[in-house]
Amino acid sequence: MNEKRLAKRMSHIKPFQAMEIQSRARALELTGYDVIHMEIGEPDFGTPLPVIEAGKRALDEQPMWYTPALGLMPLREAIANFYQTKYGVTIEPERVIVTAGSSAALLLTFAALVNDGDEVLMGDPGYPCNRHFVRSMDGVPVQVPVGAASDFQMSAADISTHWGTRSIAALIASPANPTGTLIADEELRRIHQQVTQRGGSLVVDEIYQGLTYDTAPSTALSILDHTDNVFIVNSFSKYFHMTGWRLGWMVVPKAYVKEMETLAQNLFIAPSTPAQYAAMAVFLPETMATLDARRGELKKRRDFLIPALEAIDFQVPAKPGGAFYVYADTSTVAEDSFHLSSTLLETAHVAMTPGRDFGVNHPERYMRIAYTQPIARLADAVDRVRRSLVTGV
Repeated sequence: MNEKRLAKRMSHIKPFQAMEIQSRARALELTGYDVIHMEIGEPDFGTPLPVIEAGKRALDEQPMWYTPALGLMPLREAIANFYQTKYGVTIEPERVIVTAGSSAALLLTFAALVNDGDEVLMGDPGYPCNRHFVRSMDGVPVQVPVGAASDFQMSAADISTHWGTRSIAALIASPANPTGTLIADEELRRIHQQVTQRGGSLVVDEIYQGLTYDTAPSTALSILDHTDNVFIVNSFSKYFHMTGWRLGWMVVPKAYVKEMETLAQNLFIAPSTPAQYAAMAVFLPETMATLDARRGELKKRRDFLIPALEAIDFQVPAKPGGAFYVYADTSTVAEDSFHLSSTLLETAHVAMTPGRDFGVNHPERYMRIAYTQPIARLADAVDRVRRSLVTGV
């Protein structure tokens, strides 16, 4: 029997702890336990009805053939129109590329930009798959430690400090996963200036765009003066509640469209045809009204959960302005958040994601807690955690 052979990159690609925790939580549920899920970045709201109905109609009326690799042109036009009506930004539909989820968009971006050994700067803590996307292209993710003082966001000063001779891009996210924090407009401009001066590209993760609670949603496309070196990544999953449909998009500089098409043809052939037809209904007025109401509900959950966590000695060093996460400092109640996460799952049946998923910047101190449950369930979860901490089991 031949020995198992793996590429060297696999030594850098680790399991996604949030998914591992979810698997254990599902196993507990199968044995009869009531588990409160706060580990996965997935809204608990279902896909809006107009989207479901559009998908059903498409199955009845449209041939389910491959679409163009860059997506259906009517959907690309609808996305471009969304930027115009929502944010006052005019972009050519040709710059909009529909992808098999935002993960595919990030893979396409790094496949187009990264050579062997090239460096991409990103904040730590950050979404774990981002560094693995870069590693998959034999690049080097440079994890820049960020803390509460900068709302867990990379700054222009960080770009200046950590940019090296092999650096070719910086990746930022606003709102961010796992912290839910935002980048101020002026800081975004300074970051872009630093990257541009060094001949690099800026990749902006706007996957949680639309889910902001203290400020109006925005896009880097309207904040920056020019975007010929900016790659915008977005998703139908979070704000639009289409996680299982696996559909995202990106807005790329016009000069890169042909190369992106070539990569998409070879790596993915095309995005899901029924998902694309369904997604066109997210921009209907009735769908947008539903989504805005859900955003209001998420704000109420955030505003309930933060003081509730602080009442049981979890600390929230940076208030999340968006997404649906609280990045809580648990060091006052436990030495290691991974052990705490495991204990709470097994004894209190509350699933939360420990900081080790999100980088190497003091991960033992932190826990990502998703408020993707109704307030009554959040209250129950906090009470279960409180009782577990009191009893020590």
